[in-house]
Amino acid sequence: MSAQADSVSHGFNWDDLKVFLAVARTGTLRGGAQSIKANHTTLTRKLSQLEERIGTRLFDRSNQGLVLTQTGEDLLPHAMRVEEEMLMAARAIAGRDAQPSGTVYLTLPHGLAMTSIMDDLTAFTRAYPDISLNLNFTNDVADLTRREADVSLRVAFNVSEDLVGKKLIQMSQAAYCSRQYAEQIKDNQGEGLHFIGWHEAEGELTAPWLRESFYPRATLKHRVSELVPLITLAASGMGMAYLSCNLGDRHPGLIRAPFQKPLAYRSLWLLLHRDLRSTARIRMFVEFLGDRIRERRNEFWVAGTVEQVA
Repeated sequence: MSAQADSVSHGFNWDDLKVFLAVARTGTLRGGAQSIKANHTTLTRKLSQLEERIGTRLFDRSNQGLVLTQTGEDLLPHAMRVEEEMLMAARAIAGRDAQPSGTVYLTLPHGLAMTSIMDDLTAFTRAYPDISLNLNFTNDVADLTRREADVSLRVAFNVSEDLVGKKLIQMSQAAYCSRQYAEQIKDNQGEGLHFIGWHEAEGELTAPWLRESFYPRATLKHRVSELVPLITLAASGMGMAYLSCNLGDRHPGLIRAPFQKPLAYRSLWLLLHRDLRSTARIRMFVEFLGDRIRERRNEFWVAGTVEQVA
């Protein structure tokens, strides 16, 4: 083995890659430490030692936190594959007899179908091949107490029912538009611009959410009744639309409109009926999905988000 190959082979171990992935997913040292339940000082030291061993930085500091260098970007897919292999090895050691099976009935809003949560659901089916998912995409709130679903993902400010679960992450929202539409936006609080409305009354030119935004002088001109056409029409240049950042940032035809900061939005909740918390397949699903989403918290609550416009 060459000296270079020997150096590389001793450059990484699984603990190193866990630290690297945690920081890459959260964008901060503190967030990375929290996500893997590690001491902040210890994580910082391990990351520094890793960078010293490989002889280059993996992250650069920016206004948004820590961002991957080119070396870090190159390493990321390899680290993710190692993580998946370690998870598969752990499940194999546990034995197939211990593997849960059956169907998990999940209800969730239509909008989440266009987010990275779909990748999480796919990853779960690969990790637990004996569990099937039955997905009901609806904007109606499922009554978990009547077993209309086993698990529910909800986007809400608060949840009042007597349910087991947790608030996974608060979300950010921002105004989105096409790149062409963005060219006509000036730093004038939205004067002369149009937003696509939701369910506001016909003839209303504004709404509380618009007056409290960074574009209070913009007007409501069009209306839609569903999220998918709202996104599609905004991408086609009809006007601007307020969307959660984990949804808007993912769409190739949309950008965040200029002269604004993201605003605080509702939270993402993962809920189930308390009678199901000891059911193996439900517990596995809730833990798996919750962990994956929390690891990407900076995708849902983005840097620079403000509680309200000053």
